[in-house]
Amino acid sequence: MGEIGDSLLRADEESFTRRPPKSTQARVRYLLSQVKTTRAVAALLGVSMRSVERYLQGTRKHPPRPIADRLEAEVRRRWQPRVRERARRRATDTGITVETRARFGYTAAPGSTDDGRVRRVTQHLPPAYAARLLEARAAGAGEAELRGIVAEGLQEIYFKDRGRRAQDLRVEFTDIDYIDIGYG
Repeated sequence: MGEIGDSLLRADEESFTRRPPKSTQARVRYLLSQVKTTRAVAALLGVSMRSVERYLQGTRKHPPRPIADRLEAEVRRRWQPRVRERARRRATDTGITVETRARFGYTAAPGSTDDGRVRRVTQHLPPAYAARLLEARAAGAGEAELRGIVAEGLQEIYFKDRGRRAQDLRVEFTDIDYIDIGYG
């Protein structure tokens, strides 16, 4: 995923009401409850069925780092889907908050500067932009499309002040240093 997709994933995880399992045995047990067979768990993790059985029995507690990372990612991806969905619905009702430090370039009326510069911006975007962003993500949109939606929202709300100024301004959103998206 890209920076915006990762930020949306973090926003999902911030809505968790309980922590995901920590031990290898508990994580494998949870995955088994989700996908139903040791064969499916083994395929997800890229290990043998016997390794999955060892993790379940607790005879093998510390998998190699790549497998441990895949295990954690698969558990987090499946953890509390209804809580995530409820948070997303709430975001489409209340909007999202975007905090970022990035380079913003401008195309504006003659006589104004168009030099891009790094800015730190924290802005609440209305529900319409939140809904578009979450729908695009659910539809499998790429990072460029997600970035375009966020850029359009920041352009209209932050830079144009909801249409009260800089009517001809066009904003480019590039060189993201960091971005954090929060629901609500």
